[in-house]
Amino acid sequence: MFSQGQLIFAVCFLISFIIVMIFAYRKDLALHKIFYKGNYKVLLVFLLFIALLFLIKFFFKR
Repeated sequence: MFSQGQLIFAVCFLISFIIVMIFAYRKDLALHKIFYKGNYKVLLVFLLFIALLFLIKFFFKR
């Protein structure tokens, strides 16, 4: 399906992308602590909302 060159490029790109993202995240870690504190609450509410939608679907399906 893919040639060997395409697969090698994909692996190299993936590895370099992950390394760059790690460095970028570490560089901005101080800013994340200032501007994004409490964001886990938003994630929790979002996951609870999705769970509620699945529960409503499950109970009204019967």
